[in-house]
Amino acid sequence: MAAKSVALIVAHPDDETLWAGGTILNHADWKWYIVTLCRGSDPDRAPKFHKTLKILGAEGNMGDMDDGPDQLPLTDIELQRTILKLLPGKAYDLIITHNPSGEYTRHLRHEETGRAVIHLWNDKILESPELWTFAYSDGGGAYPPQASKSAGILYRLPGSLWEKKYDIITRIYGFDENSFEARAATREEAFWQFTEAADAINWLNKMKQ
Repeated sequence: MAAKSVALIVAHPDDETLWAGGTILNHADWKWYIVTLCRGSDPDRAPKFHKTLKILGAEGNMGDMDDGPDQLPLTDIELQRTILKLLPGKAYDLIITHNPSGEYTRHLRHEETGRAVIHLWNDKILESPELWTFAYSDGGGAYPPQASKSAGILYRLPGSLWEKKYDIITRIYGFDENSFEARAATREEAFWQFTEAADAINWLNKMKQ
């Protein structure tokens, strides 16, 4: 049986590990292709991303979309074009991306990325039998991001996998153990799962209301 091909589309290098690192490590037989839309020219973060890809046994690519402190909105067209340019193909067994409401309060690039991927899937520009979005919440900023208990897919990482995930965040990416990123590298990972694009679009539209 052929290995499952997976496109993991995130906004920043480290998002792949924070929200899905354990899942990637747990499915080492899958063919992972990870794209990050920002920080491609970052002399600090870009080499760390490529080092992380090797540890995760994945291939990947980096974009260089605006990620300045002002977080000016990007258009859906800009995001979609960048995603398609970074991916090596348009058909996968599974696509994974950000939740359009973000994983914490709040990061515009996460939200924009999730919306763009859902629209590409709905328009059949990206093809896949299913799409997962990260399922985390922080209670409006009241606590570090936690996996949503009601998500369709909820997985508690074995200690060994969580340690590898945490090691990537702290040793490879270099975040201090007291940093937001280290505290967000939770032992539970969760995803909302869609097999029908119409359901994902309806879900997205409800968020806008």
